Amino acid sequence: MRRSSESGDRYEAEADFDDTGHIRRATLRYSRGPFSRSATYQAGDEFLRGTLSALGGRSDLVVKLGRFREIDADLMLFKALIIAHARARGQARFTGRVVSLNPDTLAPASQKQTYRQLDASGLRWSYEPRMGDAETIEIDERGVILRLCDNRGLESRLEKAPGGDRTASSGG
Repeated sequence: MRRSSESGDRYEAEADFDDTGHIRRATLRYSRGPFSRSATYQAGDEFLRGTLSALGGRSDLVVKLGRFREIDADLMLFKALIIAHARARGQARFTGRVVSLNPDTLAPASQKQTYRQLDASGLRWSYEPRMGDAETIEIDERGVILRLCDNRGLESRLEKAPGGDRTASSGG
């Protein structure tokens, strides 16, 4: 879940996984003031199919999955999952189609994305969601994202909260 302290926007994503660790089903919710929308997507063999509900209307949407069936719902957890899959396949670089679920519209799009390992330990990765954009992702040995920094200076990090739980924080 991500909440904007300035505008009150709220974005939530939940996912169920199959036996291989890939997303089988994703449920998204977005709200801003009195407006809200929700979407539910199911991953099939080659396509992600779903229903988007907004402003009293309902739309059926279909988008083609890439060969590795990766899905990114624009939260750090989903990027960690894609990196974990690349590491499990022994890849130091992954370029392929990823279904991106837009956090504002909840609509899917199949886009080419690149993830590449920046160090020999495999704990620093670069992510290029679009041409000209780049993010550096630092993970620990377990694959948990510790820090994410983009080329505009926005930084998110996982910090220990009182009591030992981890929380995410962002800053500019």
